[in-house]
Amino acid sequence: MTTSTPQNTPYAPATAEQRMGFAVTDLTIGHILEAQAGKYGDRTYLHYIPDGRTYSYKEAHRLSSVIANNLLALGIKQGEHVAVMLENCPEQLLLYFALGKIGAVAVPVNTAARGQLLQYYVAHSDCVGLVTDSTLAPHFEEIRAQVPAIKTLIMLCEDGAHPAAGWTDCRSLEQGSDAVPNAPVKFSDLAFLLYTSGTTGPSKAIMFPHAYALVYGLDQSENYGFRETDIIHICLPLFHANGLLSHCYGVLVTGAKVCLSRRFSASNFWREVRETGATVISLLGSMANILWGLAESPEDANNKVRQVTVAPVPSSKYEFEKRYGLQIISTYGLTDYGLGCIFNLDAPRDKLGTAGRPRKGMQVRVVDDNDMPLPTGEVGEIVMRSEWPWTTSPGYYKMPEQTLAARRNFWFHSGDRGYFDEDGYLFFADRKKDSIRRRGENISAFEVEQGIVNHAGVADVAVFPVSSPLGEDEVACVVIRKAGSQVSEADLIEHCQRNMSYFMVPRYVKFVTDMPRSGTHKVEKYKLQKEAQADLDAYWDREKAGIVIRRK
Repeated sequence: MTTSTPQNTPYAPATAEQRMGFAVTDLTIGHILEAQAGKYGDRTYLHYIPDGRTYSYKEAHRLSSVIANNLLALGIKQGEHVAVMLENCPEQLLLYFALGKIGAVAVPVNTAARGQLLQYYVAHSDCVGLVTDSTLAPHFEEIRAQVPAIKTLIMLCEDGAHPAAGWTDCRSLEQGSDAVPNAPVKFSDLAFLLYTSGTTGPSKAIMFPHAYALVYGLDQSENYGFRETDIIHICLPLFHANGLLSHCYGVLVTGAKVCLSRRFSASNFWREVRETGATVISLLGSMANILWGLAESPEDANNKVRQVTVAPVPSSKYEFEKRYGLQIISTYGLTDYGLGCIFNLDAPRDKLGTAGRPRKGMQVRVVDDNDMPLPTGEVGEIVMRSEWPWTTSPGYYKMPEQTLAARRNFWFHSGDRGYFDEDGYLFFADRKKDSIRRRGENISAFEVEQGIVNHAGVADVAVFPVSSPLGEDEVACVVIRKAGSQVSEADLIEHCQRNMSYFMVPRYVKFVTDMPRSGTHKVEKYKLQKEAQADLDAYWDREKAGIVIRRK
């Protein structure tokens, strides 16, 4: 019986010099930015799509030094934590560079955070400063009295506007000396605290030393073949690792160009991609489903995109590629630990839909509840272990018990379930806490969602368990119809019966026009589940409708 372990061939560790041309001890944000500015000079690093502003590598380095010196003048010291709550904009990225140069710690905050959640983020992370814009500042003012440690307040205002009393104008930070700060920053110093989505409990702050933040981008660049000539379109929020580290930092270490959008907009997405000449784009699975649901256009394939990262890969993958004239790549990784598996353009296309094979330097296994390796094809928890130093997070900030629990037996436990096929390709099954137990069967919410979203009239779906009087789970789903679709609950159930096992077919269905989502556009299922459990009468019930599920 073959286990999943032999499929993950150990790789000889590579030195940092072999991977990037820098020793690992050189991997600080300030040092790398300065080196890339010297190498690429006036080449455009950043193009901000909404207003057309551009920044060369040299200008990004110079401006971030100016901002860094002004932050020091405001009293921000090395090692102190500063919350940054901004929508995508150049100022956000420059602030991250500047904070890195003085050895302060950036704490990106989800712009949707409000009330107790916002208070939790800035208090738990021990922030002494906050940068936000004039539209989001009122949300901080509501909790200001509860976070007295925050003394330095910086506001980004519209051109010509002035910040409220007690706030420093963010734009004023771009005036002054551009001398490179002389801060003794080390590769092992903390650069970021990045919060998890918090969809299953209190958010954890993932610690990112400088080296890990830069290697995060390097891994993306190396494994997915970023080129100096690439133009990478980014609409994912910069308060999460995908947009910020995988792509903005991935571009930085490559010498390519970032085209930054303020946020994802289905109606504007392909226009932006065409106008910027983007060659690389990145989508979450739900975003791909939304784009797939758009009305077809003769312009669909009129773009220069050579690859799009999509995770999870939609069921319409081959049709999506043909319609939009591009190729899908995918990945398996976690902000908590880094890139685990890759499916890039070198992978066989008949494996599209998998998460790929373990990347160099990372061991990946599928294990049972006792951390014992499982045979090929058997579903278990995905665990990872890095072979290279400084390529993963040291853990969760101020959460030693959770850190140790996630790393028990010297493996990082992802909380995800999957299996390897006979060729060593990883198939994602579901989150351990996103599985449903019904009629003695374990049901993958992910698989049910994939079956439902394949219906021609469905734009998006979320599947989750609700408790039944029998003490087990029932399957519930919330569905967004495509524009003009008249699909009914009964139509949907008939479709499910045709496309999935009988025990997977949802009992409860509710059509909606939108769903609660996190900053990375993930559906916040725990909110839907809580609302459904409190009022199941608001859902259509197939058993009350008299529909009997066929078992064959």
